[in-house]
Amino acid sequence: MHTRKRLMAQEADAFVALPGGIGSIDELAEITTWCQLNIHGKPIVVYNVDGYYDNFFKMIQGFVDCGFLSEKNGQIIKVANSVEEVLEIIENYEIPEGRFNLKWETT
Repeated sequence: MHTRKRLMAQEADAFVALPGGIGSIDELAEITTWCQLNIHGKPIVVYNVDGYYDNFFKMIQGFVDCGFLSEKNGQIIKVANSVEEVLEIIENYEIPEGRFNLKWETT
């Protein structure tokens, strides 16, 4: 599974999460961690259809509030409530500050 996610990360220009289950959360968490570690700097957008991810974002804010995640890293994932917002976020994306400096070597 990790190999598949790594290939997805290398080939993608952006990541858009749609409503899903544990697998979607796993992929979203891993790709966000890779951004936090500076393995990639690609947009990560959650398409929050009908507020599906509202509680997820409350959890992320809880990490920030408790000091487990910096405010800047807490903003790595962008939220969109329409397809138009998804596209706008991707088109205007700026790489978040405050990330670590790890790089994967490609072979």
